Amino acid sequence: MVDTKQEIERKYEATAEEAGPSGRPDLPGLPELTGAGPVATVVSRGVATLEATYYDTPGRRLLADGITLRRRTGGDDEGWHLKLPVGPDTREELHAPLGGEVPAEMAALLRSRVRHDPLRPLAHLHTERDRKDLVAADGTVLAEVSVDRVTARRLAPEDGEPVRWTEVEVELAEGRAHDERLLDAVETRLCDGGLHRADSPSKLAKALAETERGAVAAETGGGGPGRSAGPGKPAKPGKPEKAGRPEKAGKPERAGKAGKPAKPGKPAKTAREVEQAAPAARRPLGADDVVLDYVRRQLDALVRLDPAVRRDLPDAVHRMRVATRRLRSAFRSYRKVLDRTVTDPVGDELKWLAGELGVERDREVLTERLAGRLAELPDDLRRGPVRDRLRHWSRGRRDGARATVLRALDSERYLTLLDTLDALVADPPLRPAAAKPAAPVVAKAVLRDYERLAGRVATALETPPGPDRDVAVHQARKAAKRVRYAAETARPALGKPAKKFARRMRAVQDVLGDHQDSVVAREALRTLAAQAHGAGESDFTFGLLHGREEAQAAARERELPGLWAEVSRPEHRAALGA
Repeated sequence: MVDTKQEIERKYEATAEEAGPSGRPDLPGLPELTGAGPVATVVSRGVATLEATYYDTPGRRLLADGITLRRRTGGDDEGWHLKLPVGPDTREELHAPLGGEVPAEMAALLRSRVRHDPLRPLAHLHTERDRKDLVAADGTVLAEVSVDRVTARRLAPEDGEPVRWTEVEVELAEGRAHDERLLDAVETRLCDGGLHRADSPSKLAKALAETERGAVAAETGGGGPGRSAGPGKPAKPGKPEKAGRPEKAGKPERAGKAGKPAKPGKPAKTAREVEQAAPAARRPLGADDVVLDYVRRQLDALVRLDPAVRRDLPDAVHRMRVATRRLRSAFRSYRKVLDRTVTDPVGDELKWLAGELGVERDREVLTERLAGRLAELPDDLRRGPVRDRLRHWSRGRRDGARATVLRALDSERYLTLLDTLDALVADPPLRPAAAKPAAPVVAKAVLRDYERLAGRVATALETPPGPDRDVAVHQARKAAKRVRYAAETARPALGKPAKKFARRMRAVQDVLGDHQDSVVAREALRTLAAQAHGAGESDFTFGLLHGREEAQAAARERELPGLWAEVSRPEHRAALGA
């Protein structure tokens, strides 16, 4: 059984110049924290001895993504801990009981990062933790302040010499919101007392940076461990940090060859960041910069959302499905930049994954729509146990849909897809247009997709009402989504015109999407009515809702011509500058 809580904490350390006899930067003394914001008293909880072994892949894939996995004894929460980044100062912490092996549920949550790599002990940390509670006037515990005296030893790739340091952690009490004012008030006291925010994001990152720095110093005859290690993030998974090396702007990473898995590292800079940070002599923003930036961000979202989908967190399936669709759409829209002989097979696999995720997402959307329609009806028009009938129908579909999603995420086919995507962005199959300035290339791609949409909208408007029009409207909806994604991709090169164009395409997509949702809802309502009738229940309400959905679809069909006339004005396309 895995328990979850949100950890909101900040870390502080003394400067290296204040190193004590132990060789570690010793604290100048914890300042008085009574009166820091709402803190009325500081209550000591004594010293706990903690023994923690941290696990990662040989290439340090977890560390590269800001994730820590450890097995810890001692303290109030001994066991296995998995920490996933959420935002500034915030991580999601999952806890499982002690055991010899990584808990299966935690291993599953790491699968999109780890793939087939083994999880092995990477470092061991011995910590003497002096704990103090910050307590409000009414006795409420606000936060815990811990003074941690750490002795760390690297275990892989070979044992290293121990390093030592002292740091302070301030963690908000469980269940409290992100209380910035309290954290800021305590931080002011700590900084006035000679501390500063820790450079390393975690104890593991600092331990590895310190031990590697010590190993290099021992080889070269330089200073020993105990000095400040800097941020402690590896430049690439599996390699020590090379501080001060500038990144090459405007060029995609080439960590591997096509067809070979590339190991995910920290996210690449966005195209806009590259353009702003690059020296003036660098070549203009290229089409490859823009397209690969978008592809990398969607791949990052795909990997990052995997644990959220497995944990059944709200909206996770939807966002992961969107990432797969955006990736596939980018490959299709920007075929002048990326070679389709390479990307088309990847797109087929992305279509498969989106389909597996779609079973659950479609159920969510349909259930929400039908429940909303029922809620709109007055009591005298809800005949029979219609709400119970809908819940039973949705629950039965959910169990099967959930199993489908988890089967897909646990499959070799899915892991192979992730490896293939890594290899593609590491060594992209670029075509000649990739090296050209971005703006004209991406604008032409957007307009090419727009012309495709215009043809489908014309077909939908010309088709008589009925099943054939329903199909035509659905095809137009998919085309509108593709134009929107192409415009979103182009935004770093085209700026506000691309943003506005994407917004207009979203308006078209919404109208067409609501029409399609009505088509799907009517099919479900016919099924529910048949089930109710077969059980001897009234089918009146489901028939009534079916009629309302028909009216909704007809209203959307009437709305489409006027909306399309507005969004298809020539000046909107001219603003893209193709």
